[in-house]
Amino acid sequence: MEITAEAVRRAPKALLHDHLDGGLRVATVIELADAIGWTLPSNDAAELQRWFTAGAASLDLLAYLATFDHTLAVMQCAEHIERVAREAVEDLVADGVVYAEIRYAPELHGIAPHASVEAICAGIRAAEAAASTAGTPIVVNVIVCAMRTEQRSLEIAQFVEQIRRREPKVVAFDLAGAETGGPPSPPAEALSSARQHHMNITIHASEPPDLELISDALQHGAHRIGHGVRLQSDMTMVDDTVTSCGPLARYVLDRRVHLEMAPTCHVHVGAVPNLESHPIAAMLRAGFNVGVNTDNRLMSDVMPSSELWNLHRTHGLTWSEMEVLTINAVESSFAPLEERRRIVDSVVRPAYEAMVG
Repeated sequence: MEITAEAVRRAPKALLHDHLDGGLRVATVIELADAIGWTLPSNDAAELQRWFTAGAASLDLLAYLATFDHTLAVMQCAEHIERVAREAVEDLVADGVVYAEIRYAPELHGIAPHASVEAICAGIRAAEAAASTAGTPIVVNVIVCAMRTEQRSLEIAQFVEQIRRREPKVVAFDLAGAETGGPPSPPAEALSSARQHHMNITIHASEPPDLELISDALQHGAHRIGHGVRLQSDMTMVDDTVTSCGPLARYVLDRRVHLEMAPTCHVHVGAVPNLESHPIAAMLRAGFNVGVNTDNRLMSDVMPSSELWNLHRTHGLTWSEMEVLTINAVESSFAPLEERRRIVDSVVRPAYEAMVG
């Protein structure tokens, strides 16, 4: 089958790195802001989208993070959080996603953590039920983040341990927020608690000092690396081909550590100058366990299918390589093993076999 943007949209995809407060619909931001009396940079949907994307593309992570002031402002009650979660899943279903993990930070919402989790899971389940009825089933789980810049990491890790006993959709603990100057070491007690209680752990590592953050995340128990694009500085590439790996890159490659890549976001934060120079295709072809993610769909103005389509246009990504990216993500997800096998064997492989012909 010919690779087109529409065909890519219809293909089954998996998404492991998507922030709830970075994936709102522009129209929803405007509507909810009006309801609470919050002033936005613009009330015109097209203009507001351009404003969000300009902030994301500023090459300044702090300026990028500042755009979240407006999305978080409209996510301070259970009703609004539930709606945002439901709409996020609806949008992923429309884009062909069959498995997703959506992450959020309870510290950033003005209600108790258990109330925010309940609202998110209610919204997810409503959208899952509708998708199943429509014949486009999706499975969505939740990753709970602690913020590096705050002082509540241990509290959040303990909350995850408690809530996952009664809410199976909570599947992992993450460290998020500004990274430079704050590797995982400060909240080491939280990560120790997470390891002690056998939690799934993913840690953001996308900023300078490059390899140090990735290495530190692995030392503190990360099963997956959020982004990890700067691992490229520990490998040699010639003509878009990985020719050698340093010790950290070799460790990640040999142990199949999954890298939650988000190509457009990496351009926006200055990790790579453009999509053409992004290492994801070269790393995929060298055998690295990489997947394609959106990070913040609103800010970067992307969807999973648009990321894959743009990688096809810039790096010649094939159907078979899209299948590998999808299987990498599903198999590296924090869903139960039986669920992962079902999705790969019953959904992903048959669909891509039909596309490859």
